[in-house]
Amino acid sequence: MVAAPLDVPRLAAGDRHVLRAWSLDDLPLVQEASADNYIPLVTTIPSMYSRAAGEAFVRRQWERASSGAGYPFVIVRVEDERPLGMVGLWLKDQGQGRASLGYWLVGSARGQGVAAAALHAVVRWALSDLRMPRLELYVEPWNAASRRTAERVGFQREGLLRSWQQVGDERRDMIMYSMLGVDLSRSAAG
Repeated sequence: MVAAPLDVPRLAAGDRHVLRAWSLDDLPLVQEASADNYIPLVTTIPSMYSRAAGEAFVRRQWERASSGAGYPFVIVRVEDERPLGMVGLWLKDQGQGRASLGYWLVGSARGQGVAAAALHAVVRWALSDLRMPRLELYVEPWNAASRRTAERVGFQREGLLRSWQQVGDERRDMIMYSMLGVDLSRSAAG
């Protein structure tokens, strides 16, 4: 079964950020992310940047939307329109009522609440507008910042998945988090 193409919407992520579809104007973001020690290990960001590799990354994001695989968003600061990172909603398990999320920020954007604002915007949209029953995300146990981000948005820790994911040259454990519509209601009320 071939999935229908997806239209990546523009979403507000608080007052200071917006989420939008990728464009070739985002190549400086891809270049900065390529220089990060971790982002290329766990994403398809090229580990060695070139214009061709950067363009291929952006085209992969377009293909993910056009093939129905998911919604790749660029996180953009409203003040100066600077792209800061990515958040994606992946629909591989949509037939089972699940979608997964992933996010990353370049180093200069970390520690400012950007990831939480972006993640919250996508979660709210996925649970409310798309009526997704369950959202999941996976975080390495050592990644305290990503764990705090997930928990701040209202994700519930479910457990440790041993040797769950290939990261670089090794298999690594992941902590599984989930969110249901009721969790979003609780986090909005709290």
